[in-house]
Amino acid sequence: MSEFRDSPLDRRAFDAAVLMAEHPPRLHNPNKRVVLEVACPPGAVHRGTIGYTRWAAMALTEHLDPVPGDLVVASPGFFNYRPVLECDDVVEWHLNFADLHVFAYYGGGLFAQDEMQVAEHPALGALREALEAAGVVTRTDGHAGPTPVLVTGVERRVVVATNPDAASGRPHGLYGNAFAAATPDAVRLATTPIDPPTVTNLVAIAAIAGGSGPYSGEEIRRTLVTAFTGFRAAVLESARLAGGPARVVVHTGYWGCGAFGGNRVLMALLQVAAARMAGLERLVFHTGSPGGAAPLADARTLLGELTGSEAIATQDLLVAIEARGFRWGVSDGN
Repeated sequence: MSEFRDSPLDRRAFDAAVLMAEHPPRLHNPNKRVVLEVACPPGAVHRGTIGYTRWAAMALTEHLDPVPGDLVVASPGFFNYRPVLECDDVVEWHLNFADLHVFAYYGGGLFAQDEMQVAEHPALGALREALEAAGVVTRTDGHAGPTPVLVTGVERRVVVATNPDAASGRPHGLYGNAFAAATPDAVRLATTPIDPPTVTNLVAIAAIAGGSGPYSGEEIRRTLVTAFTGFRAAVLESARLAGGPARVVVHTGYWGCGAFGGNRVLMALLQVAAARMAGLERLVFHTGSPGGAAPLADARTLLGELTGSEAIATQDLLVAIEARGFRWGVSDGN
């Protein structure tokens, strides 16, 4: 792992209009094509420059300082992409719950967090196609450790409602595997254009998949390294975008706790620790469905108990977390 390197492994920039014209998204699922038709009707204009960077895993800080009370903001529900700090020196980012190959399955029938994000930001599909065409390495993780991908300046062109609504033709909602089973009319009715489009910055990091039983020390450390590297890369890239020091906000949620069956308390705890280590101004934690606030609250309480009012050595923190015996959950099937 590298130290706090200030440059990525790879950096590329794409004109959004050229990207969409030369590498249009390739959608295999008819309902995904419905969303794209609403997002990009004939004559649609794509604006801006989309930045792509890929970062090497970074060494953790030697200590974790006490976590200030205002670092974490609990936000009910899921990503709404609204900024929480509207100041000139603030740069906001949203997590992409990534596959090992960034945006790899955007064209299929699944509509989990990653695929939903690409559908609402269609240029991400075009970015994937352009990177593949150029033979660019798009892995977000490898044998040497995590390699987060950051994407800047991508337009969000639609909102897709995924909540259950029988009157609108989606009695089971549209999230996950329910999307492919819905009728095209139901999907079209659930898709609302954003005019003008908003602009999003993304941090794509892949969680560990397929665990069982208690978490090992290596699984805990690797998860912390992944989150820290992604968050720290956002801090470094924000300073470049802002032309100087920037206050950085990252929006996240229960990363790795759906299809991968991650432990919600542990995954929240590690993200809060990573946010403090990386120097974030805010970590906005979207708690999802009703009841989602409790694991985050438990994580914050436990982290406070483990750290106290003084800095704690990172290795001691990792040992203490492993000693708590966190166990893997089960996949939600999506």
